[in-house]
Amino acid sequence: MQKSIFTTFAVASLLAIASTAAWPAAPKDIRWATGPVGSSGGKALVALASVLNKAMPEIRITVLPTPGAVTTVKGFATGEFDGYYGSDVALKELKTDSGRFKGFKVNVKQQPIQSLWCYTLDVGLAIKASDRGTIKKWADLSGKVVYTGPLPFDTRRQLENAMAAVGVHHIYKQVDLSTAGSQLNSGSIRGMSIYAAGGQTPPPWIAEATLAVDWAALNPSADELDKLKAAGFAIEEVDPANFHKKELYVKKVTLLPFYWGFDLGRVVSAEEMYKILTIIEAHADELAKLDPSFRQISGGRMAAFQRQALESTWDLAPIHPGLARYLKAKGMWDSKWDANVATM
Repeated sequence: MQKSIFTTFAVASLLAIASTAAWPAAPKDIRWATGPVGSSGGKALVALASVLNKAMPEIRITVLPTPGAVTTVKGFATGEFDGYYGSDVALKELKTDSGRFKGFKVNVKQQPIQSLWCYTLDVGLAIKASDRGTIKKWADLSGKVVYTGPLPFDTRRQLENAMAAVGVHHIYKQVDLSTAGSQLNSGSIRGMSIYAAGGQTPPPWIAEATLAVDWAALNPSADELDKLKAAGFAIEEVDPANFHKKELYVKKVTLLPFYWGFDLGRVVSAEEMYKILTIIEAHADELAKLDPSFRQISGGRMAAFQRQALESTWDLAPIHPGLARYLKAKGMWDSKWDANVATM
């Protein structure tokens, strides 16, 4: 009788073990923070998460909108998020304990890590079209009320830094993204920020503003351009048609690009990060169709864009070993970056 009970128990235990082994492991949950709904980052991470969740069932990404990218970097650093939406502007401030990160280092529980660069956001200024006769260069906005974007936005920080570099002393006014166009139309603000991913893809809120006001791009003067270049800003000129307006007013729009990425830390191993990057590369053209912001990494340009970004950002934050492995496999790794690869 005892032997029969023991045999039955042993068989049941083996079946339970076999059943457990055959049962698929639960996916790894990743809380990935981004900008608010209506922003470039909010839209882009939804597309990226959709592709990764489908192609990589061992992870499960939850997209978490926040007031702005700087919120995601701080939330990642304090352990609130597993992934963040970061720019080179934010990482510079974090490294130098300046700007929006002044005094923040004491709160850091985990160091932000670079793991994926997706696109540039290219920033400029716009005015009401009917003001073109009196506002002809950036300096003409001195003393006037200007909306450079929501306080947590890195696009705002990039534009504010640029305006300071050319000596524009404007008055900042915080308004809701959804009312920016109507506020410009009414004269409540005299200028507003404009930007586009890769110089081609504006965020949804600018399309909404375009319905509320007839705006024109305000380009810096030749003298202001010289000051911007001397201060280290990259400069590009893009087709105004990229902003989908009926009246263009200028032949080219002058914008200031800077790098953006969606980054993960030690929540994923080097092997997992390498796999994520290879999946993104394989689906980059699909991503660009879902959201044109990803055009800069589509068409076989994924690895080259990572290298291009790291040439400017490699020493701002540790580099994920999965990204290092990916670039080494592509022959695009620079050995000088070895010293800044994160330990896992």
